[in-house]
Amino acid sequence: MEIVILHTDVYALSHHHRFQWEEAQQNYVILFPEGMVKLHGGAGEVIKRVDAKLTVGEVVEDLVKTFPDAPNIEAEIIGMFEMAVGKGWLRKV
Repeated sequence: MEIVILHTDVYALSHHHRFQWEEAQQNYVILFPEGMVKLHGGAGEVIKRVDAKLTVGEVVEDLVKTFPDAPNIEAEIIGMFEMAVGKGWLRKV
């Protein structure tokens, strides 16, 4: 099944998932009953903005402003949303 992420969509962490900075890992992680996912690169920057209030478009806009020199950032952000939804880390609200 293809995952389509729209700029008007709003997401939250899935139930039983927690996002946090892990000092021992020096990285953002998502914790869930089956384990932990270490978020590399800008993935943590995307997920930390997912709050069940901001739209995908607002997250993209904020990250474009925060990282103006990042090439192709919008496509990477949308790709991160697609992956996170596909893996069950995020749910649409």
